Amino acid sequence: MLMLISHIKQAIRTTLQQGKVRRFAVLLWCTLLLYERPLSAQWALMRNDADSAVRKGIHYIYNLQFDSAEVEFRTVQSLYPSHPVGYFLDAMVDWWRIATNLRDKRTDEMFLAKTDRVIRLCDSLLAINENDIVGLFFKGGIIGYRGRYYFTRKEWIRAVSDGKQGLDIVLKCWEQAPGNKDVLLGIGLYHYFAAVIPEQYPVVKALLFTLPQGDKEAGLSELKLAAQQARYAAVEAKVGLLEIYYGIERNYAEAFNIAVDLFSRYPQNAWIHAYMARCCVQLGNSIKAEDEWRTILARCIEKQTGYDNLKAREAMFYIGVYAMNRRDYETALKYFYKCDEFCRMMDETPSGWMIMLNLRIGNIYDAQNKRDDAIKQYNKVLAWDDYFNSHKYAKQFKERPFGK
Repeated sequence: MLMLISHIKQAIRTTLQQGKVRRFAVLLWCTLLLYERPLSAQWALMRNDADSAVRKGIHYIYNLQFDSAEVEFRTVQSLYPSHPVGYFLDAMVDWWRIATNLRDKRTDEMFLAKTDRVIRLCDSLLAINENDIVGLFFKGGIIGYRGRYYFTRKEWIRAVSDGKQGLDIVLKCWEQAPGNKDVLLGIGLYHYFAAVIPEQYPVVKALLFTLPQGDKEAGLSELKLAAQQARYAAVEAKVGLLEIYYGIERNYAEAFNIAVDLFSRYPQNAWIHAYMARCCVQLGNSIKAEDEWRTILARCIEKQTGYDNLKAREAMFYIGVYAMNRRDYETALKYFYKCDEFCRMMDETPSGWMIMLNLRIGNIYDAQNKRDDAIKQYNKVLAWDDYFNSHKYAKQFKERPFGK
């Protein structure tokens, strides 16, 4: 462990000594834009009563129990009316409401009003002491999340402006509190994505060439240490590792272990639930995968928080695939037809889900000896964008029926 901490400190020191602090802050902000969950880092010292309510409220946020979270944060506000933490976290509740349903804009104005309130509180602290760690931390954090909000709403100029301002402030906090395990969350994300972004996102590579080099292994080590030892950011570090292992490293076994751990603690979090089900798909665990997707679909039908039409569509697709694999074609078609209906309702142009399910519908028609209907499906797929070699397979099945 001591060797790991020494390696992390050296990686951070090297980054900060390159004389590119502002550009470091910009990339750190860009990294944070990849995430849609609240950054739970150092709140500064508080009495146990506030700390307990903060921890309980954070748990409720991750479990998508928004009303209960608000009760806890109002308690913090009443105990410490001049401390920004309760107001910051109250704003994060609204941020999660937005992030879990980006198509619903009813919470937008309330979220922005709450961010303004946090900034005013922080400014009152900074007017007394420009290096006040509490004022700096929460002002930088809330401005960063306001930038994240503007990013989701495609207000690019405001997003960039807030991102630079917010992360410069947070970086100043890091300089005053080096070694804090909660801060390792942001540092780890920076080191990892500074190495990965040029590889994964060529479109922005030209914008990043002057930035300090990243280090994937250092970043992963920092995130793991944060997941193990951070006081408030441990869960967020695990969330980051889950997305990294699933979406970039393609280490589905490790991603599954993290998802299971998180879901055992937050069994109402639809985002974690969906990742756990996706990991089962990738690992070939068809029985558990279908079981989880059926549970997700049932929760979508019940309209549980976070279980929205996007997850319902994904669930119907996979349930249809597993029914098709069992040659239960009528059941598969039932789910594929309903999934197709959702696609048409939700998207202006054919999505990847719609393309692949229509290809499979053609396969089922072939298996049912409905060749003319199958050809119509393949022609439909060919008329749409090529998605994961969909054109190649559609042409192949037109020439030779599926299963023949």
